Amino acid sequence: MAQDSTYAPLPQSVLFCCDHNSVRSPMAEGIMKKLYGKQCYIQSVGVKNDLEIDGFAVAVCAEMGVELSRHRSRSFDEMEDWGDDLSSFDLVLALSPASQRRALDLTQFYHLDVEYWPILDPTGLGESRDARLDSYRKTRDQITEKLVSRFGPASV
Repeated sequence: MAQDSTYAPLPQSVLFCCDHNSVRSPMAEGIMKKLYGKQCYIQSVGVKNDLEIDGFAVAVCAEMGVELSRHRSRSFDEMEDWGDDLSSFDLVLALSPASQRRALDLTQFYHLDVEYWPILDPTGLGESRDARLDSYRKTRDQITEKLVSRFGPASV
């Protein structure tokens, strides 16, 4: 499907980043893959890798057909240690202030386009399970809206 010229063209590769690679960035990775398929290479990473994928993130993404349960969190340092070439990403989308700082630090060594998308961190919000799920849905929907406003409607 041809992309409407009112939207930015899809880059060849996108790296989403947040604090722990357990909520926002894996949600964004999964949602973008669902919306745009294999039209670009999409990964996610965290400043730290000290948490596993969040069960609430898995649940709210499953509601829209996005599978996150097999996601394994990883950090920027692990990516580099494993030989992933951070300079190969056309666009880095930072979803938290800490990840934006880390991505901007990398621009000293690599030519990277970095954008900051202030996405709600739903962790710790809401007292009941339903209230927490609502917070995670807000984050999911915020990510989806940002993707569609930047790159256009789903193309798969």
